[in-house]
Parts: sequence; structure tokens; C-alpha cells
Amino acid sequence: MDKKIWLMSPAVILLLCFCVVPLFIMVYYSLLSDGTRGHLTLQNYADFFEKRIYLKLTWKTIRISCCVTLISLLISYPMAYVMVNLIHSGKNLLLLAIIIPFWTSQLVRAYAWQNLLREGGILDIMLRKLHLIGSEPLGLLFTPYAVIIAMVHIFFPYMVITIYLSLEKVDIALVEASKSLQAGPLTTFRRVVLPLSKPGIVTGCILVFVPSLGVFVEPRILGGTEGSVIGMVIEDQFFEIYGWNFGAAVSFILLAIILLSMAVLSRLAKKEA
Repeated sequence: MDKKIWLMSPAVILLLCFCVVPLFIMVYYSLLSDGTRGHLTLQNYADFFEKRIYLKLTWKTIRISCCVTLISLLISYPMAYVMVNLIHSGKNLLLLAIIIPFWTSQLVRAYAWQNLLREGGILDIMLRKLHLIGSEPLGLLFTPYAVIIAMVHIFFPYMVITIYLSLEKVDIALVEASKSLQAGPLTTFRRVVLPLSKPGIVTGCILVFVPSLGVFVEPRILGGTEGSVIGMVIEDQFFEIYGWNFGAAVSFILLAIILLSMAVLSRLAKKEA
């Protein structure tokens, strides 16, 4: 027992130094007033809730995160289902292809999407050659749609992997038993496969929705003024305006939203387990 504690101690020390202590420092700054003689106050939190722009951006961030999560689920579930049930060789190569984007920088991927979505870009040229759009500009870049497209590309591999692992654990004997009871493919999927894969769906939703709430790189590069989210406000407060106290307060409000969403989704996962 003592040996286990000693083995865990480096990890505990790192957790305290780089996670717990910085959080307490952030709490202190979020409760500190501006000025050379700062004093403890809740004014930074009050400022956030009094200004409608911050509430609108927070709600907009939640809506974009929900869209990204839903689109990722709609793309990922069929993909994972086909990989588990219809593809018998080359699964590892497919999984490798899905996680390859993780090997490149998030910044590089955002600029790559900027080149794809801009007027005169690859997507614009392709759609014009297929006569799917006319002479009018594509108008996709610097909109919330461009932000959602880039975020789906970044986060949907998490959803694919969790659903894939969940579907692989489905006992094939249960599927065969359903078929032997004259259940059709749709009924078997709805009554057997889908309920058993729900833990993977819920975990994937957590892994996509939670980081989506805090992004600021993609909205900054692809969204313009139309794609502003609350993560950009936090970045501006720390690196442009140097309003660390207010930035820390907004960060903790976002952290509270993240913890609340994780609690709701985790509760759903436990119910389905």
C-alpha cells in the first residue's frame, strides 16, 4: 500500500502544481477588482451577467457546440457501424486514417479550411464546375457555418472511436437471437444494437461537446465577426486587453457550464450503463 502511494506521488504533485494551484490563482484573480490597489469583489461576475453581449456569445457558443456534437454523431455512427459490421479487413488502416488529423496542428488545420472555403478556393471552384452554384460568391468563409465545419472535422474522430469501441462490444449472440425471433434488421438495430451502443454515444458527446465550448482558434480564423464565441472573449481579455481579472471570471463561468454539461451527460451515461 505504501509503495503504491509513493508511486502515485509524482502524479499527485504534478496535478497539484499544474492544475489545482493554477485554478486557485485564477479564482483569486476573478475575485480581484481592477486598479493598483485591488480588493476582493464579485463585480467581475456581475459585469458578465449585466452585459447582454456576453450572455449572447455564451448562448451562441452553446448552440454551435450542440450543432457540432449532433453533426459529429450523425456522421460518426454510420461510419463506426459500417467499420464494425461490414468491413472485415483493413479496419486498423481506417482507424489510422481517422486519427491522422490529430498529428497536425489545430492552427494548420484551421488555415487549411480557410483556403478550402474562401471565394476562389477549392470548394468554390468545384461547386461552380458542377454547376451547383452560379456566379454569386460562395459566402461560406467568415460565417458560423465555416466554424461548425472546421470544428466537426476536428472533433468527430473522438465520436467515431468511442462508438466503434462500444459497437465492438455488442454480443453478436444477442443480434442472432433477435433474428431468430423473426425481428427485422431495423427492429434488431432499434431494440438491441442502439441501446447497447448508447454508452459510446454519450461518451462521444462528452468528448465533442465539452472541448467545443472552449475553442477560439477556428472562430478567430474562420468565423470573423459573425463567428465570435465566448472563448475569443477570454483570449482577448488575457492577451489583447490585459483584463486578467474579468478574463478569469469569464473562464470560471465557462468552466461551470462545462462541469454542468459533463454532469448531465455522465448521468445519462450511468442510466444507460
